[in-house]
Amino acid sequence: MAGVVSSAAERKAVDVREEFEVRGIGEREDTGLFGPGSVTWRVMGEPVLIVGGIRALLLQALHPRTMWGTAQNSELMNPDAAWARLGRTVEFVRVRTYGTHDEVERVGRRVRKLHSKLTGLDLRTGETFPVGDPENLLWVHMGEVDSYLDVARRAGVPLTAADADAFVDEQRRAAAVVGLDPADVPASVAEMKEYYEGMRRRIFACREAREGLKRMFSPAVPQHLMPLKLAAPGVAMLVVSTLPRWARRMYGLPGLPTSDLAATLALKGLYRTTHVVPERFRYSPDAQRARRLMRAHEDPAGWSMAS
Repeated sequence: MAGVVSSAAERKAVDVREEFEVRGIGEREDTGLFGPGSVTWRVMGEPVLIVGGIRALLLQALHPRTMWGTAQNSELMNPDAAWARLGRTVEFVRVRTYGTHDEVERVGRRVRKLHSKLTGLDLRTGETFPVGDPENLLWVHMGEVDSYLDVARRAGVPLTAADADAFVDEQRRAAAVVGLDPADVPASVAEMKEYYEGMRRRIFACREAREGLKRMFSPAVPQHLMPLKLAAPGVAMLVVSTLPRWARRMYGLPGLPTSDLAATLALKGLYRTTHVVPERFRYSPDAQRARRLMRAHEDPAGWSMAS
């Protein structure tokens, strides 16, 4: 049965990849799922989005089955192995955002295959559930989308309301990579808000989620990353304060408007500070390439002359 589901998911991902293909600058380069005309490329390269990535983890952990399925099938709760798992997650997001279609399909196929083999135990009911259950996958997906977009907008990344809707819509391509049907995924900010309103009564901070939050303030880090341990309390405080008020309250923390304001001011300051740094140091190699392609996309004549 799992093989049938996996094969169907692979066919679905290929179909969606073709449907949503972004050709960018003609046949010069395979720009993957998004490309130089996308809002995704404008947003995802910004260093301040690191805060969004960590925020997503805390938001995702509020779905008990998502948290249990992850904790029971990985070394997430093992501090010595957590960094390796985080590194794999970061690499998956990198390839999904900037990789070629073949690279994205390859990592997507690996993730779908892994999910098809894993099950989790619901500690409330004793029921076994598939880790690749669409509800779990959608919750994880929306945690990323909401977190990246919320942090980008509050930090001051130039985005109109239409841009925000386009970002949410574009991310349905990312949802297809893990096997979701894009038709079942929110395609606008309004639909995303409606989705969260419907989910809030079904989620809570389980013990594992609360333990993960505590570890964020004093994480076990490899020796060569020891400076991160010193910065962890401040980073964790900022990340937590960017969560929606209802999410903070689920973790047993204050959900005050003043915290929202302080977080927004901190994000704006962080964004402006990073923009003092030259681009070659500010952005990752993938983001630098994306920015070059975006400029060429906006000025095809200049690209032609340069090449």
